[in-house]
Amino acid sequence: MKPLLLVDGYNVIGAWDVPRKERLPIEEARDRLVHLIADYAGFSGEEVIVVFDGHYTDRPVRSHQTVHGVQVVFTKHAESADNFIEAQCEAAPKWRQVRVASSDSVEQTIALGRGAVRISSREFLMELTQVRSVGRVRMKEEKVSRGDILSRLPPHQREIFERMRRGED
Repeated sequence: MKPLLLVDGYNVIGAWDVPRKERLPIEEARDRLVHLIADYAGFSGEEVIVVFDGHYTDRPVRSHQTVHGVQVVFTKHAESADNFIEAQCEAAPKWRQVRVASSDSVEQTIALGRGAVRISSREFLMELTQVRSVGRVRMKEEKVSRGDILSRLPPHQREIFERMRRGED
């Protein structure tokens, strides 16, 4: 089972300087963040759930959607992202690695108490940037083609398959 990363979406947006510098509407900031996280998830191999508060809305039910492999959750009225994240931490098997990205100190404390690892929003944004840049470099170095499964394998494994194809092994 993949490690699980739970992201408090609005908390991360609050720590991110791009929406302020570019004066992005909240909808666009959410979309950009989800796409960055989807990129990150592809490189990191983690299962990621991004949670946005519906606490102050009149949304009667929680909504879920999957965007490029990332689960995006909008909580319902009277339910905070913190409540949802705490419940996910509690429900995760003890052996599953769970991380929580939030700068809310109460949320971090509760996540730690439930066995999760905490990461601040700023640390998570730095990690997003690092993982994306390292992944891009790796893709260029290995000339990875998204449509070719063989090109996604490490060079030594490609050599093994090539020898098998030629009947040399």
